Amino acid sequence: MTVIPLTDDWTVTATSGPAPENVAHRAIPARVPGSVHLDLRRAGLIDEPFDGANETEQQWIGDVDWRFETSFEWHDDGSERRELVADGLDTIATITLNGVEVGRTQNQHRSYRLDIGSALAEGRNELRIDFAAPVPAAHARSAMHGERFHVNHHPYNAMRKMASSFGWDWGIDVAAAGIWKSIRVETWSTARIASVRPLVDVDGTTGIVDAHIEIERADGLKAAPVCVELAIAGQVYKVDVAGTRAHARIEVPDAQLWWPRGHGEQPLYDLEVRLKGGSPHAELDAWRRRIGFRTVRVDIAADEHGSPFAVHINDRLVQIRGANWIPDHAFISEVDRDRYRRRIADATEANMNLLRVWGGGIYEADDFYELCDEQGLLVWQDFLLACAAYAEEEWLATEIEAEAREAITRLSSHPSLAIWCGNNENIVGYAEWGWRKELNGKTWGEGYYRRLLPGLIAELDPTRFYAAGSPYSFSSFISPNLDTHGTVHIWDVWNEKDYTHYREWKPRFVAEFGFQGPPAWTTLVESVHDAPMDPYGEQMLVHQKANNGNVKLERGYGPHLPEPKTIEDWHWATQLNQAAALRYGISYFRSLAPYNTGTIVWQLNDDWPVISWAAVDFAERRKPLWHALKAVYAPRFATVQPSGDGIAVTLLNDTEHAWSGDVVVRRLTFAGEVLAEERILGAVDARGNTALALPEPVATAGDPTREVLVVDAPGFARAVHDFAEVKEQALESSPLEATAERDGDTVRVRVVARAYARDITMLADRGHPNAKVDSGLVTLLPGEEHRFVVSGAPADADPQRFAAPDVLRHAGDLSA
Repeated sequence: MTVIPLTDDWTVTATSGPAPENVAHRAIPARVPGSVHLDLRRAGLIDEPFDGANETEQQWIGDVDWRFETSFEWHDDGSERRELVADGLDTIATITLNGVEVGRTQNQHRSYRLDIGSALAEGRNELRIDFAAPVPAAHARSAMHGERFHVNHHPYNAMRKMASSFGWDWGIDVAAAGIWKSIRVETWSTARIASVRPLVDVDGTTGIVDAHIEIERADGLKAAPVCVELAIAGQVYKVDVAGTRAHARIEVPDAQLWWPRGHGEQPLYDLEVRLKGGSPHAELDAWRRRIGFRTVRVDIAADEHGSPFAVHINDRLVQIRGANWIPDHAFISEVDRDRYRRRIADATEANMNLLRVWGGGIYEADDFYELCDEQGLLVWQDFLLACAAYAEEEWLATEIEAEAREAITRLSSHPSLAIWCGNNENIVGYAEWGWRKELNGKTWGEGYYRRLLPGLIAELDPTRFYAAGSPYSFSSFISPNLDTHGTVHIWDVWNEKDYTHYREWKPRFVAEFGFQGPPAWTTLVESVHDAPMDPYGEQMLVHQKANNGNVKLERGYGPHLPEPKTIEDWHWATQLNQAAALRYGISYFRSLAPYNTGTIVWQLNDDWPVISWAAVDFAERRKPLWHALKAVYAPRFATVQPSGDGIAVTLLNDTEHAWSGDVVVRRLTFAGEVLAEERILGAVDARGNTALALPEPVATAGDPTREVLVVDAPGFARAVHDFAEVKEQALESSPLEATAERDGDTVRVRVVARAYARDITMLADRGHPNAKVDSGLVTLLPGEEHRFVVSGAPADADPQRFAAPDVLRHAGDLSA
């Protein structure tokens, strides 16, 4: 096989539509893979899309037809087949080679292999790809085929393009065009490997690979037999193939099992598939991946409470501590393996064991899944159908089936991928959000979720679990969002209610829930330039996509925190409240184990600088929420929760070792005086939990505004229970003594508490834009100390800056 990469010497031209004079019909250097926005920015023809209010000013880009062109040299090497292979075209495209149309595409989520044999010429070749303007195309298709419900302002459900590229309640509207994955010319003879599906199982100590190989022939079935060789764990298997399909069942004795993180190691086995044939007998093609041996089972069987959603890997229940994942950049070609690696580290270092790839984005690059394989991070993968009704007629159904087949096949080698999900919120939308009446009999997607997609999973990869949707109760006869059954999404909290209402729910598994907060201060002010800065400034609201988002932020902190006096206080209060909300909710949900088997917070990451639900902002700065998640997702976790007429300490032990020891519970004044103390013997099984009722002397405050409950148990992080909200507490506004000094490449800040200090957090980027801190949301009793370690600050940065009051913040300073 000969491969000619087509990465160089591209241009892009606006051929029709409302392009400015300085752009229209001008050939602009283009980068492939890429996007037209990025090309225009590099050429100095538009300002930074993420800055200020530029999103509004650049909406014309999505209304323009764009032409990408390049040329390449080709010389006949005698190959029987000559093909143009495009791994990703965004989206409606007509491909022309040397003036001959060779193909049309209409799906960003699939690849294309086009026969160019009759159009290819000896020597120089001219390749042109014309992309139709996506925004008018989406509206035209919606009008043609019947409008159907969708969130946001463009009918993304009328075409197979990344839904969130049209904007979301956290995302910028940058729908445009581009060659977003690799493109190349391939020439080959005899046969090639079209796909490999290595489905794994475990039988006792034996690992089993059911390898399904699809072969494409250069000359139909007239070609001579070929040989497929498979190699794994030092063993080689050969299969002679006369047709286009091969199957091999391979047994690997004493196979090491792949486990999710926290349950074991992640051994990966190299699987190589080589295709040989022709004369002489030569290698025609090869395929290589790493696989892991494990089984997946999700228990949804009815029980006395309803029905669970309990994930079992290798027949062991895994308590899920996860986050939802969105595309990590609005221009997805900008995400490389290193950026994926950093985001995966954000998840694992916060004690997560699962990421849910949300259905309004993309099937991520192989790098994402490979890194999850390595790190033991389970993946729940949505099919790309989100928050909308989708037509089931042939014009769309054929594309959805084609992309699903390709995605299932491509991702089948990854042990991290455990769950496929038919859609995000579409079933509950039809059942409970009024879609049914509005649709008036039009198709809406049910056939995909209940027939097409489960059928494809059964055909192509029955080793994984399929859920028709999220949320879903695994029944057609009850609410899809019933907390006693299956998975739920909790959005009355944030949209309508205070976070204390999380306790109104008793969910079996929470697949979505969250609370907003702004990005780091530096991230915010690098993109928002209102003067003066204001929560309701023009540019601030461009970077707040949620409906009445800043109103909800204020309503959210109102019951808990003093009213901020400055924009800096508003920023700190809303970040702190976001962290407090999720800490509160997850602590409660985890205390319900094993009735509750998991939480997947919305969301881990951002795709541009924005006020959102993310724990890590677009500039890769970890928000206070991230530190809260790290704490509440700890494998061993202690939390104080209501119990009957009193309160109890719940100890969760998601490790393989049982625990026993003294649990010391103290009720103290903010000055450190011990008012009551109890020592309780506790014991928790491996992967278990227990609740210890607290005696009234420690459980009941004499003065809730000046007292705190503290729980210490060896092997568990301290649990702190505040008897009152911050706004009601008599917290000192300056309870800390802080000193800072340079220590090699780091700055170390020592903090000593003179009085009770709640949620001490270093906003490290305010000390220096490049700085990062190792810990956050630290609570200290009088006389206790903590050392923050700051990295990333250059040698000339003033260490004392990191001890300054606007950098080193705590809950009490909001009352100052």
